[in-house]
Amino acid sequence: MGNFVIWVLTICLIFQSGYGFYLPGSYPHKYVVGDYLAVKVNSLTSIDTEMPFSYYSLPFCKPTEGVKDSAENLGELLMGDRIENSPYRFKMFTNETEIFLCQSDKLSADDFKLLKKRIDEMYQVNLILDNLPAIRYTMKEGFMLRWTGYPVGVNVQDVYYVFNHLKFKVLVHKYEETNMARVMGTGDAAEVVPTIGNGGLDVPGYMVVGFEVVPCSVMHNGNLVKNLKMYEKYPSPIKCESTTVSMPIKEGEPIVFTYEVAFEESDIKWPSRWDAYLKMEGSKVHWFSILNSLMVITFLAGIVLVIFLRTVRRDLTRYEELDKEAQAQMNEELSGWKLVVGDVFRAPSNPALLCIMVGDGVQILGMAVVTILFAALGFMSPASRGTLITGMLFFYMILGIAAGYAAVRLWRTIGCGDHKGWVSVSWKAACFFPGIAFLILTTLNFLLWGSHSTGAIPFSLFVILLLLWFCISVPLTLVGGYFGAKAPHIEYPVRTNQIPREIPAQKYPSWLLVLGAGTLPFGTLFIELFFIMSSIWMGRVYYVFGFLFIVLILLVVVCAEVSLVLTYMHLCVEDWKWWWKSFFASGSVAIYIFLYSVNYLIFDLKSLSGPVSATLYLGYSLFMVLAIMFATGTIGFLSSFWFVHYLFSSVKLD
Repeated sequence: MGNFVIWVLTICLIFQSGYGFYLPGSYPHKYVVGDYLAVKVNSLTSIDTEMPFSYYSLPFCKPTEGVKDSAENLGELLMGDRIENSPYRFKMFTNETEIFLCQSDKLSADDFKLLKKRIDEMYQVNLILDNLPAIRYTMKEGFMLRWTGYPVGVNVQDVYYVFNHLKFKVLVHKYEETNMARVMGTGDAAEVVPTIGNGGLDVPGYMVVGFEVVPCSVMHNGNLVKNLKMYEKYPSPIKCESTTVSMPIKEGEPIVFTYEVAFEESDIKWPSRWDAYLKMEGSKVHWFSILNSLMVITFLAGIVLVIFLRTVRRDLTRYEELDKEAQAQMNEELSGWKLVVGDVFRAPSNPALLCIMVGDGVQILGMAVVTILFAALGFMSPASRGTLITGMLFFYMILGIAAGYAAVRLWRTIGCGDHKGWVSVSWKAACFFPGIAFLILTTLNFLLWGSHSTGAIPFSLFVILLLLWFCISVPLTLVGGYFGAKAPHIEYPVRTNQIPREIPAQKYPSWLLVLGAGTLPFGTLFIELFFIMSSIWMGRVYYVFGFLFIVLILLVVVCAEVSLVLTYMHLCVEDWKWWWKSFFASGSVAIYIFLYSVNYLIFDLKSLSGPVSATLYLGYSLFMVLAIMFATGTIGFLSSFWFVHYLFSSVKLD
């Protein structure tokens, strides 16, 4: 079984290294010349408001068969994607021009006002063909810029123009048969792809490898289209120039929509068709900045580790080399961490809350590591919309076992092996973080509902999420708690005195040091954080999960080291209340991430319009920051607990 798993992972890595994103089993669709290609539409999006809206909320043409939703996964629904059919359709390798789509109804006052608002808010139309988003190229100061989607319209000197003519270019590549399909890493493609007719293998087929759009604003004559039906030829030539606009929208007047499509054979192969979307501007900066970050963090981590090991080792070695008389004399003159031997394992204030937060932290950290690892191996590519969010939810629920186990075992350790209250602790661990998340997301959802945005979670999905929480996550956490109650508790190496030792007055507040400690873990994150924020809020594709995994591992190491050093410093000044401080020493990175989020809102999202959009941004940022605090705090606490246990079991003190 073990060998089989290794073989599977090796094969996945080979495919991943060669072609980036495609899993065995994701296969190209073969189209024969003349086959119909259906274009789908996703939600209208804007980086100005961060609120998606349905494509058909604006007066666009609707398909003759009616609007139908595409099957969507949980992740797509949570991301606000609403993929629907559209009236745009092509025939494979058949160039068509001046195709009449429809004439809208006369614009009512409400439609006119809404269209102007969406143009002002810079909403983009997102079209999809064969799972590829439409891409648009523009020139700016000699540079070629790539964009996904195209704007609804444009405002020129207070006159609003709508893009009512679309010029499509579909790039196709000749379909390679059985053996080539295997070489390309498409797995069992040959067995899955349907062949046409008896001589299916002899029929030339094509794969869609690119989908480009040029939007134009063209003045149409409404009288010419009165008797035209959808897909008939527009009676006069249409000149599409992306640099000029000529179709102003006016209240009480209809809009005529047309399109044209050209097919072009391309050298781009199926596995490389997403490269155009991933090679967005700034990629070199991205690589250099991450490498720079890795070098700085490795250097800092090395210094911290060397200083720390030398200090503690020297202390222990010097003590152990003394004879018994000298040890007895030294015990009388003890200073620093050896003086708190009778208090170091004294139960912290609010022990149940600490156990619950550590349990939830283990669950969140486990979810992050597993999800990013799977994404780095190519299992959650941008081509598979929603799989990242769906995967995160799945792993979070499954890792409820780890949360219950960690929370209850720590609870029993603090209680010196007492089983009492383990059900309550595991139940609270199952509800604490999800409860906070549910509260934040429900509040934000009411704002989205009020705005009629597709980003609002439908009521049916709310019910599904609640069922997943209470029917899968909570029972698994209780199962983990049961195993934690059965597992032996961790025994302390020293006894705790009945009377707590007085902590000497400190020169500076210890919490100041704890808050300052978060700057070092933040240093590992902040460059990568910019790209993640840009991906979430600027609509860019985030795909360097391999680097993100390395950054995550470095973050874990730095959080552990920072918390460890701070705990040692507190013990040296006879401060034995290390439990919560070790949690927040590394967990305080969340404060800096939230401040960075506010900074990003002010300086990078300057165009974000309206209090609702800003509230949504801050709400989602708060949710992300809480999750990071739980995960990083848990790393710090567990490393400090191991260190204190190791330190006091290494030296015998009476």
